[in-house]
Order: sequence, then structure tokens, then C-alpha cells
Amino acid sequence: MSELLQNGRFKSERKEMVELIRSRGVKDENLLKAMLKVPRHLFVNELFIGRAYEDSALPIGMSQTISQPYTVAVMTEALEVKKGSKILEIGTGSGYQAAILAEMGAKVYTIERYVELLNSARKNLEKLGYQVVSKCGDGTIGWSEFAPYDGIIVTAAAPDVPQPLLDQLADGGILVIPIGDIDTQNLHVIKKFKDKFDTRVIFGFRFVPLIGKMGWQGNG
Repeated sequence: MSELLQNGRFKSERKEMVELIRSRGVKDENLLKAMLKVPRHLFVNELFIGRAYEDSALPIGMSQTISQPYTVAVMTEALEVKKGSKILEIGTGSGYQAAILAEMGAKVYTIERYVELLNSARKNLEKLGYQVVSKCGDGTIGWSEFAPYDGIIVTAAAPDVPQPLLDQLADGGILVIPIGDIDTQNLHVIKKFKDKFDTRVIFGFRFVPLIGKMGWQGNG
């Protein structure tokens, strides 16, 4: 990793970003340390590198975005990640969320619908030395080959909770997914207890739509 990442201007900007997230109520110190270390500016489009540490979503191509840092923090904290947790991510995007999870010590599996984004994310993750298992495919049906998962995080909005994702949760596992219409969604945090599910809702989020067999545009 270059000296710029460790000692350049982005280090102070990254610290300011993390302090803002902390001030908004995020308490998971392992998560905050990961966000302080992972260089978000490597995951944004070069045109937006100067805005990499703003608390805002930014376009990454294919009508997709890299999520707002606070949103990444809230979703990740809700997963209750521990070292060695097996986490499935639906929607690799830029690879930033996967990098945060890997930095926290999780075993990360991630699915991306768009091969162009997946290839770019793979390069970024490999450059930083993160070992992440990835594939191109329909994330709405999950990845049964490696199930069950301690956590599943969905970085796009669905009209309903895809049943395959619930089926692929381990007992005690947590699914974090935005549910709602195309314009606004609420974050559903669903914990599995044997064959029962306990859900809490965090209000007021907005994501790109989750496309696939169990999401929007089911034939897309």
C-alpha cells in the first residue's frame, strides 16, 4: 500500500468521516477501526476522488452507487460481525463494503450482477490484499453452495424479503436488507432463531433497486 494511503491528505479526511459516523451513534469499535483503515478513495470513480470521504453516495457506473459511509456503517453494525463470521454480500458494487467486512475479519462471499463492476471490485480488493470469494450472478437467490451464513447483507432495495436468503441464514444469523418501493425504503434487520424470525426496522434509507428473480424486474 502506498505511502499516500497511510500519510497523505486522505488519512485526515478518513478520520473526519469516521468521527462523523461515531457522532451519529455507531458504536462498534472494530467497524470504526476498519472504516478508518480502508481507503474509500480507491473504490470511487476517479472523477469523484475529491469527494471520497463525504458522507454521501457516489456513482460508480452501470447506474449503481457506492453507498453513503454512514449507511455502510449502520448496515454493518446491524450484522454483528465477529472475527471469522461467514458473510454473504448481495451487490458487490465497488467492493468497498466487502473490504470493510474483510478488514473486520469476516469470511466474505459476494455476488454482483454486473461483470464490469465485479472485475473492477476484484482488482481493488486484490490490490489491498483482501481475500474475498466473488461471482457474477443473481444475488436474489443467494449462494447456496457456501450456506449457511452468519450474516447476509443486501446493498440494494427489494420489494419483499427474498425467501432464498432467509433459507441460507444460519441459526442465529442476521439478514440486513432494505425493503420498500423504488423511491424510499426502510432497513430490515432480521435475526433467525431456528425456524422463526425476529425483525426490527431502521427507517429512512434509499438504495438502488435489487434486480433479479426474487427482486425487481423478475425477468431481468
